Amino acid sequence: MTINSTAPGQNVGHNTGPLAGLRVLDLTRLLPGPVCTLHLADLGAEVIKIEDTGAGDYSRTMSLGASAGEDSFFFRIVNRHKRGMRLDLKQAAGVAVFLRLAREADVIVESFRPGVVDRLGVGYAAVQAINPRIVYCAITGYGQDGPWRDRAGHDINYIATAGVLDQIGNAGEAPAIPNLQIGDLLGGALTAAMGILAAVIGAKATGAGRYVDVSMTDASFAHAYTPLLSVLGRGQTMPRGTDDLTGGLPGYGLYRTQDGRYMAVGALEPKFWALFCTAIDRPDLKPFGLARDADGARTRSELEKLFASQPLGHWAALFESVDCGVTPVLEFAEAMRHPQLKARGMLPEVGGLPQFAPPFKMSGFNFTVRSPAPKVGADGTAILREAGYTPDEIGQLRNQGVI
Repeated sequence: MTINSTAPGQNVGHNTGPLAGLRVLDLTRLLPGPVCTLHLADLGAEVIKIEDTGAGDYSRTMSLGASAGEDSFFFRIVNRHKRGMRLDLKQAAGVAVFLRLAREADVIVESFRPGVVDRLGVGYAAVQAINPRIVYCAITGYGQDGPWRDRAGHDINYIATAGVLDQIGNAGEAPAIPNLQIGDLLGGALTAAMGILAAVIGAKATGAGRYVDVSMTDASFAHAYTPLLSVLGRGQTMPRGTDDLTGGLPGYGLYRTQDGRYMAVGALEPKFWALFCTAIDRPDLKPFGLARDADGARTRSELEKLFASQPLGHWAALFESVDCGVTPVLEFAEAMRHPQLKARGMLPEVGGLPQFAPPFKMSGFNFTVRSPAPKVGADGTAILREAGYTPDEIGQLRNQGVI
């Protein structure tokens, strides 16, 4: 494994991704695992996406953009920068191919239910026996142990079990399902990438890899700081929509405008609340930004009436020049056009299809989209040749339906 072997203080190659030299075998599908390996690929890792010879990654045909032979938008935006091959792991020859590739890999990522890869013969023990430095990451809903390890689930189930979903929504109403998949992305993608990179650093230093067990429920639970603080401080969580940061404080909340849009008020600090009150010409409200109970309810009621008196454009223009943490609630299409996000280059295009850039910048590396998502099995022959297979052997594997 050769990851940025340049000495400290020495300049790296022009625009070299920091994970150049890292080889990843990706057995995942749908959203959590593919986004995890997308982050690795964007940073220069070689990611080989391995799909079965049947349905493969069924995100290829899910959602929009899958007509006329095109893979879906979903598949294309989370699988760029990857190479693709098909492999039947239910055949002994397919397992042999995988283990041959795994011998030279640095990372393996899988998202099957616990025990599946072991039954197939490609689990951590089998790979570690031939490659002690392997970092093997398993992404599941509930983890590799515990009474719920074998349960089916999706993002909604993981955040529900973690106590997170109960906290999302308005006071007195049902929980609101977020359109950002907290468990899948915070848990299955970012937490997995963090665990993988920590283990890779350890493997580089010691030569010994690790097994990384990622539970999307654990990850959601471990980031629920506000509910935990409420339990520690009050003995219980506040009802949905009434905690300090979900509607309990006048200085931190959403206010409906005359045209049915919303303004986000995040004026928690006294100096910002004072600027806010001055901007709306309500100096009488300055003592109550952090008020709860009757004073808080009265202040919120006053602000609700005020914001409802003018359309969003009025308030957006007013607070454009007042630096106090008050902004319009944008529709996503509006966010795509926002000058700040455009200046940060957050929506590069590949063949006319906008995609997210990595959510960070770093010196010595200017992100560009190098290649689109792979077509089904597009790189299988090349990958096998690189692994030492002859044309005749590759042809035999193809005839057997292994690839």
